[in-house]
Amino acid sequence: MFTLTAIQLASLSASIVFSAQDILRWPEHVFTKPSSYTVLVEGEKRLLDAQCNAGEASGLFFREGINLQETPWIRWQWRVLQTPSGADEQSRSGDDFALRIYAIDEHKVLRWRTRALNYVWARSADILDDWANPFAQQAQMIALQSGVAEPHTWQVEVRNLQEDFIEFHGRNLNELTALAIMTDCDNTQSSAHGQILEISLHAEKPQR
Repeated sequence: MFTLTAIQLASLSASIVFSAQDILRWPEHVFTKPSSYTVLVEGEKRLLDAQCNAGEASGLFFREGINLQETPWIRWQWRVLQTPSGADEQSRSGDDFALRIYAIDEHKVLRWRTRALNYVWARSADILDDWANPFAQQAQMIALQSGVAEPHTWQVEVRNLQEDFIEFHGRNLNELTALAIMTDCDNTQSSAHGQILEISLHAEKPQR
């Protein structure tokens, strides 16, 4: 369980904030071999540093459920220092990303009903391109950034999870079953490096 010191609940803004340290404590799911996740200090900021090398793929999963009626908006800051190399990222052999943010509506018994949004930092796709995951058609990939970030520059993303599930899956959700981040290099057999400052959930659209 996460305590109020780990998830800061602000009643006036109805927000939930996951710091880099909080995200690092999310349980890890290893698909092939573990990617590397650590917390680094940059000035007064603590950031989650995510790296992978050939054959590595693991993600950090928060599975306590998120009430989308209360906090439908998600905001995060991220940057990518190295994108994977290799095949087309929309193909199976190229399906690796320096950073992904997963929003998941999981059905453990009726697995065919599971749906997911994958917000990705792409290497070649145009921003706002989207496509079905080549391994799992029920997961939609959405490119929010592409290429390598400018040095010391953070990109801020704001999305409405309810609206995106309606748009991409035709599903009006009241609750997410899981939120996750992932860095993977298992398909391209290359290397990747990305960083996240924090992830937050909000009742109303937050400022960028």
